[in-house]
Amino acid sequence: MQRQEELLNIALDSFLEAGFELTTMEAIAVRVGMSKRTIYARYEDKAALFKAAVRRAIERYTVPREVLESVATDSLEGTLAAVARLRIANLAKPIAIKLQRILSAQSYRFPELFNIAVEEGAGPTIDFLSGLLERHTALGRIKVTDLRRAAAAFLSLAVSGSARIMVSGNVLDQAGAEERISFAVDLFLNGVRR
Repeated sequence: MQRQEELLNIALDSFLEAGFELTTMEAIAVRVGMSKRTIYARYEDKAALFKAAVRRAIERYTVPREVLESVATDSLEGTLAAVARLRIANLAKPIAIKLQRILSAQSYRFPELFNIAVEEGAGPTIDFLSGLLERHTALGRIKVTDLRRAAAAFLSLAVSGSARIMVSGNVLDQAGAEERISFAVDLFLNGVRR
């Protein structure tokens, strides 16, 4: 299992560094210390290895439901801000930055991977936020008719700008991140309050 993990990590790095076209199975085999035959026994071709490496990165960058639930409070504003902080912290991890870069570069070739990243990577957070918005709508505090769309819009508003800063190689300082989160939470809540 450890060798498999190492293979997928090195493959992801190789694809990121050289691009899909210029990365060879031979170069990956040399870097990981495996024979090409061993790699081909696991993955039928370079595309299959690429997809597996990206899928593994998606799994590693997904915020688990229990982590999201651990930051929930009775305060909608506080919970939204906490979820945004979790997503930004998660997107700051090297694996997440690599994933965003490689998805941007290769989404035209593998559009299904972009969809998987949204569904599996952001999906649990969108599901959690949808439930949160549904509860607060039922309490009469807000009015949201399309829960999933509203949850996705909040994530985009609160997290996407920060993610772009980090993916571009720039530093997002804590004060800047908090300012962005506060602005996003206020703007979102002003749009859904009754």
